[in-house]
Amino acid sequence: MRSDHRPVRWRRRAVAASGALLLGVSLVTATAASAADDPREGLAAGLFDAGLAEGNVDLLSSTPKVSPFDVSFNSDLAFTGDFAIGGSYAGFQVYDVSDPASPSLRGTFVCPGGQGDVSVYGDLLFMSVEQTSGRIDCGTGGASGSVNPDRFRGVRIFDISDIDNPVQLPGVQLCRGSHTHTLVTDPNDPDNIYVYNSGTSSVRSPLELEGCENAALTTEPVTEGNPTQWRIDVIQVPLAAPETAAVVSQPRIFTDGETGAFNGLQNTLPGSAQHPSGATYSPTPNTNTCHDITAYPELGIAAGACQGNGILLDITDPADPVRTDAVSDPNFSYWHSATLNNDGTKVVFTDEWGGGGGARCRDIDQPEWGADAIFDIVDGKMEFASYYKLPAVQTTTENCVAHNGSLVPIPGRDVMVQAWYQGGLSIWDFTDSANPVEIAYLDRGPINEAFLALGGYWSTYWYNGNVFGSEIARGFDSVALTPSMYLSENEIAAAGEVQLDEFNAQMQTMLVHAPSFALSRAYVDQAERDGSLSGNALKQVRKAIDQAERLAARGDDDSVVDQLVNAERKSGAAPDSNLAQSLQGLAAMYS
Repeated sequence: MRSDHRPVRWRRRAVAASGALLLGVSLVTATAASAADDPREGLAAGLFDAGLAEGNVDLLSSTPKVSPFDVSFNSDLAFTGDFAIGGSYAGFQVYDVSDPASPSLRGTFVCPGGQGDVSVYGDLLFMSVEQTSGRIDCGTGGASGSVNPDRFRGVRIFDISDIDNPVQLPGVQLCRGSHTHTLVTDPNDPDNIYVYNSGTSSVRSPLELEGCENAALTTEPVTEGNPTQWRIDVIQVPLAAPETAAVVSQPRIFTDGETGAFNGLQNTLPGSAQHPSGATYSPTPNTNTCHDITAYPELGIAAGACQGNGILLDITDPADPVRTDAVSDPNFSYWHSATLNNDGTKVVFTDEWGGGGGARCRDIDQPEWGADAIFDIVDGKMEFASYYKLPAVQTTTENCVAHNGSLVPIPGRDVMVQAWYQGGLSIWDFTDSANPVEIAYLDRGPINEAFLALGGYWSTYWYNGNVFGSEIARGFDSVALTPSMYLSENEIAAAGEVQLDEFNAQMQTMLVHAPSFALSRAYVDQAERDGSLSGNALKQVRKAIDQAERLAARGDDDSVVDQLVNAERKSGAAPDSNLAQSLQGLAAMYS
């Protein structure tokens, strides 16, 4: 941990990676923009007329909020079919994104109760409710008093089979409400889905909800009673009768395996990092809940960002998740969210230093603060690789910190699009986990140049060919990638061929590329970029693929195969390489 706090233009730093269970202070950042002349700096302020900087992306559309959502904050996004569902402190909004260049607001549903994170599964919509003002009837009148029979704090469930007329089903009341939740499927149980709930607020009175038990947050081992803290809730949702959803287990995933202490993941690091202003923001005294859990059911694993720790879980039995590893970091203030790469060999954790309401991307802020920590997963354990932080310095009136993002299915690469609140969005490559590189960005100037007004991207996610962003203060954005030296037109096209029926950022599914001419061309572009294919051989490979596609259009399948076999031979690629396998897979389609 750095002992001095001298101002540093952190976007210009690049130091070697080190550390494992207790992270070091290493940082690796790189940027597609010139470090000396980043167009994101000095942008004019404004709510809807702020200056805009685009790097290798194109802002297609911005859809402003409408009443009563215009006086509320937008939150997270989920996607189903042609629709994006945007959560909000006021309820949720449905956007038609069938034309990504011109999304339209399809409908709104008022139902306040907190940040309102949403997920979708088939005809079901799930929504987190944490604030004490949430009502069972979705009313706006609040729910006063320490005990109120009309209060709802938990996971709401809606039937959205008619997307224009959502119907609220009985949800699940929970002791700490629901700040975020995660959908988990069981490959061996098609009749049920599970919801992992993370409540971060106060514990309800047992007079309002039976079974709730508050306990003091202490550094002493807690081994007795049934305290609501130091656990998560697992809700089982029978798909044939979702109205009967109920808690089936409350795993104590923070327990010390030797002592049995529920509060086994103590925040016993040498102390949280101190900002030059004297401010600190840390999970004190220990980890007692998760902020976000990201599940990957196909691989049987989940990653939890849990206040003072990042953890891995075995979820092969979704009702009984088991912690398999945990890491901590004195530079991280609040472990917020997690994203696994497509093959489950890496995990990116975000640090929400300041809770999302502070300016943490200034030149006086340490590069490790409010950043991403990238880990390789080796034999089921996490090994620290590097940090990544938005490389453009932001102003004192812009809340900026690492926040929600998702993978972009660029074939053969680990690429993520990520929200940074008023730092905008950053698209970055962590294929080399020790050397992440920014490849694209979008940023607006501050909402107000005189004071910090909460705004910026809550989340930016890739869905079926485009990036969609939930802008806290401004509305809903649609963004397209554009070709650059970092990303070719063929790579973008191949990514766009990955089409999903649904998308929930906290429930990852395997992103699979079917054989296609775009896919093979994308791997050719990558071979050219890394220098393994050049000169006449490069020309001959591209010529053969082009000819194969023309022959395919004429139905001459045998000649298509001949050309693809020729392309593989000319490439000189190893038989097990991405390029060779893509050509082999394409040839098999015409054999």
